[in-house]
Amino acid sequence: MRDLVSCFSENAVNVSHSSCSSYSNNACISPSLLPSVQNAVTSLYRIILSNKNQLFITVTWSKDPISGQGLSIDFGDTDHETSASFKLNTNSSLFRKKKGSKIIESSDSIGKIQVFWDLSAAKYEAGPEPVEGFYVLVMVDSEIGLILGDLAEEIVIKKLKNSCPIAKVSLLSRQEHYSSSGNTLYSTKAQFCDTGSAHDILIRCTGEDEGLKHPSLSVCIDKKMVIRVKRLQWNFRGNQTIFVDGLLVDLMWDVHDWFFNPPASASGYAVFMFRTRSGLDSRLWLEEKLLQKEKETIDFSLLIYACKTS
Repeated sequence: MRDLVSCFSENAVNVSHSSCSSYSNNACISPSLLPSVQNAVTSLYRIILSNKNQLFITVTWSKDPISGQGLSIDFGDTDHETSASFKLNTNSSLFRKKKGSKIIESSDSIGKIQVFWDLSAAKYEAGPEPVEGFYVLVMVDSEIGLILGDLAEEIVIKKLKNSCPIAKVSLLSRQEHYSSSGNTLYSTKAQFCDTGSAHDILIRCTGEDEGLKHPSLSVCIDKKMVIRVKRLQWNFRGNQTIFVDGLLVDLMWDVHDWFFNPPASASGYAVFMFRTRSGLDSRLWLEEKLLQKEKETIDFSLLIYACKTS
């Protein structure tokens, strides 16, 4: 009997299988190259409250030479339209306190929103998003809507004393923005389902400076290459199906602007997208409906926007 991947797609790549790739595991790894700089991370969450009301929360961590470190939280209803916002940056009095709470003015359809935060001991790596020593807590009508950070559980137990109901939270998408003046190497992590583990993702574009006649693209997950695109300037758009944690994931790339937009163009971004889909659905994500309100499973998408500044 043929396995699920073979039955579903002759070209699907099984990341969990050690022999699935014929490429060298070292093709994406180069100790002499540093990953490109991450400028912003945006995560979209769907919140379902105990009264069955639905709320979308967009959290953006950013870092800019002019405005400095920043945190932005946008709240929207079922139409995804922003009706309330909360912003912190290093130039604001709120961010300088690095710890506090604030009531957010919102529409009647969303209800009363209160944000608690503590970034006073936050630790960062290369990107704008803290990795530990922090919490951000969003309350919606006395219900816990969203908790972020490794200290979140402590604040819930000590301050709220477990007396508040907790909403159901689903991470719908994550967007990461990078910029580079030389290296086209992008490193990140992604968890494609709630029960799965976090996977290391490495995207690398090689060119003539490394002895190749034509630019090529390599994408590795957990040090295993899942795609290798040769003559990238002529194969600047495409897609590949991969199999991760029992899920089918569509990987799409579009690097057209890297090659055919003027260097000074503000729209010179390449886009890489990973999107999960149902194993029973044979259609690519581009053919699916944008909204599937009755769907029980939650699709997750990771988008990487990569800008080459020179």
